[in-house]
Amino acid sequence: MNTPPMIDKAALIAAACAASSRAYAPYSQFHVGAALGFADGTVVTGANVENASYGLALCAETVAVARAMADGARGGLVAVAVIGGRPGGDGEAVPGPGAVTPCGRCRQVLNEIAQLGATDPVVWSVSAHGVLEMRLSELLPLAFGPANLI
Repeated sequence: MNTPPMIDKAALIAAACAASSRAYAPYSQFHVGAALGFADGTVVTGANVENASYGLALCAETVAVARAMADGARGGLVAVAVIGGRPGGDGEAVPGPGAVTPCGRCRQVLNEIAQLGATDPVVWSVSAHGVLEMRLSELLPLAFGPANLI
């Protein structure tokens, strides 16, 4: 799979790692960072935000998409990097043996912004053993989105 144009894979993963240091995870102690890469070179990050009412927690990918949408992004998503794990000394997630992929809700949220620009972003999920690389359409086949409402 080829790296999308204008996206530096290592830099996007580093941005996700840095974002994980800003996670608010007092209950799980599991920090997740996400970085969205857009065709114009813009990178938007997010970190998970937990809540004492557990069901109200926000995933890093959802936070990043909300930030991007609040800034006016309506498409152009070409790559996503996600890292998760227990925080190290610097607060950044230390990935475990398994790659942390976007949860089902986050896959749907990512699909929304991707469909607005007719893209199928590559998703890089970091583990201690390397980087799992898949397209969003592989993670969420037959996705429902804006195109289904027309």
